[in-house]
Amino acid sequence: MFQMTNQEVAILRSQFATSRSDALRLAWGGRRYPPYAFTEHGALMAGMVLNSTRATEVSVYVVRAFVELRDTVVAHKELAKRLDELESRLERKLSTHDQAIAGILDAIRQLMLPPEPAKKRSIGFVRGD
Repeated sequence: MFQMTNQEVAILRSQFATSRSDALRLAWGGRRYPPYAFTEHGALMAGMVLNSTRATEVSVYVVRAFVELRDTVVAHKELAKRLDELESRLERKLSTHDQAIAGILDAIRQLMLPPEPAKKRSIGFVRGD
């Protein structure tokens, strides 16, 4: 078991919409100190110490919650890894597409230039010197 930091309490407060300021704590009966939290092993140990059917049920529930949390964290890591791979692959494709598009635009610009005037020949017989 450990006591949460003020930053952790602030994160919980924003997620669960609890009292928002220190001034309201005393007036509305909010927490005067950071709460304590159990780690996975601490929750199991507390469940083993308490010897009742209700404690056993709660301990099983807590273990399932921690297993679910661990699976969620692993899934998010895998998802983040796959997202990074997809992003890098997409960037590589876009860079080659950008180069191809730039080449097409250059070719179009070359075609838009007016043709160079051709050298005009004079009409009639011209004698070479």
